[in-house]
Amino acid sequence: MTLIKSISGIRGTIGGQPGEGLSPIDLVKFTSAFATFIKNSKETDKITIVVGRDGRVSGEMVNNIVIGTLMGMGVDVIDGGLSTTPTIEMAVTKTGADGGIILTASHNPKQWNALKLLKSNGEFISAKEGEEVLTLAEKEDFTYASVDSLGKYRKDDSFIDYHISKILELPLVDTEAIKKSNFRVVIDCVNSTGGLALPQLLNALGVNKVEKLYCEPNGRFPHNPEPIPENLGEIAEVVKKSNADLGFVVDPDVDRLAIITENGDMFGEEYTLVAVADYILQNQKGNTVSNLSSSQALRDLTEKFGGKYFASAVGEVNVVDKMKEVKAVIGGEGNGGVILPELHYGRDALVGIALFLSYLAKSGKKCSGLRNSYPNYFISKNKIELNPEFVLDDILGEIQEKYKKNPINTEDGIRIEFDKEWVHLRKSNTEPIIRIYSESDSEGKAEHLAKKIIEDIREVLRS
Repeated sequence: MTLIKSISGIRGTIGGQPGEGLSPIDLVKFTSAFATFIKNSKETDKITIVVGRDGRVSGEMVNNIVIGTLMGMGVDVIDGGLSTTPTIEMAVTKTGADGGIILTASHNPKQWNALKLLKSNGEFISAKEGEEVLTLAEKEDFTYASVDSLGKYRKDDSFIDYHISKILELPLVDTEAIKKSNFRVVIDCVNSTGGLALPQLLNALGVNKVEKLYCEPNGRFPHNPEPIPENLGEIAEVVKKSNADLGFVVDPDVDRLAIITENGDMFGEEYTLVAVADYILQNQKGNTVSNLSSSQALRDLTEKFGGKYFASAVGEVNVVDKMKEVKAVIGGEGNGGVILPELHYGRDALVGIALFLSYLAKSGKKCSGLRNSYPNYFISKNKIELNPEFVLDDILGEIQEKYKKNPINTEDGIRIEFDKEWVHLRKSNTEPIIRIYSESDSEGKAEHLAKKIIEDIREVLRS
């Protein structure tokens, strides 16, 4: 059993002893701590929190405990029910709530669940705020309400409708162009809440030919739910056999988007953001942001349109902070996460679909043709496991010294630039591991660069 207490929330496997897995006791403790944190930040005992969940098997159980605990803390609860992460983020601001809790373990397998914690602006809590919640939970520094002060409960099933309506209002979402294109689309929603949201969105966009794979939100994931190439073989075959124009795949909480071309090829998780940014930048000059482990294809594109590209530390909250700082018009992460500030500051597969289809329709290209219009970059992902006695910061410092003549970013580990190649080294906070991401214009070159850095690390260890 696993329980991970992080700055952005608590994640774990269902079952086991308290403190070992995500047990009911742990759910109560961390929900109480978050409610106390929000009360303290608002300096009032009367607060409202929106709760929503993905389609996991454990979702109903976790939802009942979290909502009951919040009411026991005197918190008024708005229950969004089965929903998506970006939908609940928008629901927090729509309702004027003081915070939100999304019950989802994102792309983790079915035995996992988690509490994702939102502030009143619908954005994830910061690292500093997360530490405050963890401290409150550790000390069990919270007080429950008396019987006359218990929180009130109401259900609201309108949030997905609201989310889609706001997407349709975006000037660059062209429903007429999409309708005229008469797209045939295949979707895989891994039996989670994308199965509710994607068909509704596509219908609203005028896509009438939709073949659905795994759209029952029962949490019985038919394959590993992370939308990466090795898990998408089935939909790739269906897209080809159905003569579909493209396929869309989302993770269980619908904040990541993968695209399949009409040939059954992967569009590439890094290129979801690139394509959407291409469409945005053609219509609105501005800056862009992605994290340090994302493809430089976004930088190339941004500079082509006269904007400036900025890299942030890994993590959605860090991307959002950087986007606000540089007033980016589009940003996200290379895992298929699109963040459009005009809608809200959160990764959102639904707006990604609407913008991608608008661009594809207006471009007149096939999906594969659009992908072929971008330069090919390849990212190699590796890690090196070390003995616990080694100080990871010292090792990274030695590598930084070795390559001090190269452009280096130390905002999150170290990222070293080599002309059109780069390598990003990040230490794990929980294991004696250094993760190594490298990118080049071929798979072989990217792997060669990673092996070179790994050998440098081993040389440091030998010395």
